[in-house]
Amino acid sequence: MTTQIPVEKRAARYAEWITPPGMQFASPEVEQAYKARVQMFLDAIDLKKPQRVPVVPFAGFYPFAYAGVTPREAMYDYAKLGYALKKYHTDFLPDALAGSPIYGPGKVFEILDYKLYRWPGHGVPETTPYQALEAEYMKADEYDALINDPSAYFMRGYLPRVFGALSNFPMIGPWTDILELPFTGGSIIPFGLPPVQEALKTLMKAGEAALEWIGAALAIDGEEMATLGIPGLMGGFTKAPFDTLGDTMRGTRAIMLDKFRQPNKILAAMEKIVPLAIDLGTRSATNGKNPVVFIPLHKGADGFMSNDDFKKFYWPTLKAVILGLIENGLVPYLFVEGGYNQRLDIIVDPDIPAGSTIWMFDQTDMKEVKKHLGGWACFGGNVPNSMLKAGKPAQIKDYVKRLIDDVAGDGGYMLATGAVLDDAEPENLHAMIDAGKEFGVYR
Repeated sequence: MTTQIPVEKRAARYAEWITPPGMQFASPEVEQAYKARVQMFLDAIDLKKPQRVPVVPFAGFYPFAYAGVTPREAMYDYAKLGYALKKYHTDFLPDALAGSPIYGPGKVFEILDYKLYRWPGHGVPETTPYQALEAEYMKADEYDALINDPSAYFMRGYLPRVFGALSNFPMIGPWTDILELPFTGGSIIPFGLPPVQEALKTLMKAGEAALEWIGAALAIDGEEMATLGIPGLMGGFTKAPFDTLGDTMRGTRAIMLDKFRQPNKILAAMEKIVPLAIDLGTRSATNGKNPVVFIPLHKGADGFMSNDDFKKFYWPTLKAVILGLIENGLVPYLFVEGGYNQRLDIIVDPDIPAGSTIWMFDQTDMKEVKKHLGGWACFGGNVPNSMLKAGKPAQIKDYVKRLIDDVAGDGGYMLATGAVLDDAEPENLHAMIDAGKEFGVYR
């Protein structure tokens, strides 16, 4: 049976999005512009024809290149972060914010000795965005530890490998050991050990730096909304369970081998991750006062596995996360990296109610997307980053017009880049945004 959208929960979240609590807009005109943009999002999600097609490029590090700010400066100097984003939003006027928290706090990563990524000035040049550094941070024989107690495994197994500053956390026992008075003293002993105390002090220092960062980031985004009337499109974040395991825990090579060597362990671990992923998406969206939960899809792309493996390993737990978020009144936003040309018949699942999700595509045939998802889910994407860098404005204007003519006529559509945009020619991005606003008007 198809799951039903919980109308009252969703309506309450919609209301908080369109009228942000405590927001003081610079003028009635700005407030009107903000609400009009959110209403375009809501209409598109609900598979209606909005006033026009929402234009929502996924900005990435592009605002910094445009403003003459290096990626390193954006991650360490919050005044420059704010300056660059303000210039980008003011000059281009997209319909959705390039949210400042996504770029991350370099100081926090440095304090914790973060090993999972190279970031600007720390492993890659100061002018380069961050890069993931894959490794087997979770070992092949550790599935049972993850399955038995995910929180304990993260604290004592995974995170000490990812953060050099937490390398002594394995000395701390599981909190579940503290059951009765005779056992309590022994469980607290590790917190008196100098290596553990040093790790905790470092963690507290990182926490102070993180508070400084998030305070600055929220102020930046709040000012953009209040003065320009540009809302955020995404309020929360979570991941597909297979990607949770495969991206930064086991790594691509290891997870693909595990599919053959220990498939049942993968399946059991993903089932354990499902409620954690739902909880993460729900908490983050609730805190963000925005019902849209961003889910980047990585290892489900056509080239990574067969359709049979997708149906077995990737889709069932992702579907469970999607349904769990919908039941909480949220809107899952699936960012489909790579191609899903072989997956369209699978993802249009009768258990997922129409008008409950957003799907943004990178290299998938958009006419086929329209055939499959039209009338079932809001969709968009597909404007190539390569064209925004190497093309010409006229070429981009023609591309956007054809895209809108081909797939946007019935509503339920958003114009977006196919991938995160780190580099572009300003006149080309202007051409994309201007063409979307010109040709995307519904009459």
